[in-house]
Amino acid sequence: MTQKRIVQRVQTGVRLEKRMVKVLKALAEYLDISLGDLIEGIVLHSFEGKSPFNEQTQEAIDRIKSIYGLDLTSEDSHNLREGN
Repeated sequence: MTQKRIVQRVQTGVRLEKRMVKVLKALAEYLDISLGDLIEGIVLHSFEGKSPFNEQTQEAIDRIKSIYGLDLTSEDSHNLREGN
């Protein structure tokens, strides 16, 4: 079992695409973890070039994305602009 690590967390004010936030919140609920823990896990896996999700979780993500109409992909990264 991995030893628990002590960290210092800070409050941050990030702006994210609305449907993406809905999917992230629903996924955190599905996994029974906090939104912050989910985001930290995604980032730590990404920093190591690893996928943070197994096949079952990816299927759940696809269903949740469909529910909230999230059709953005990694190709859209860095090309999003805010509308009115």
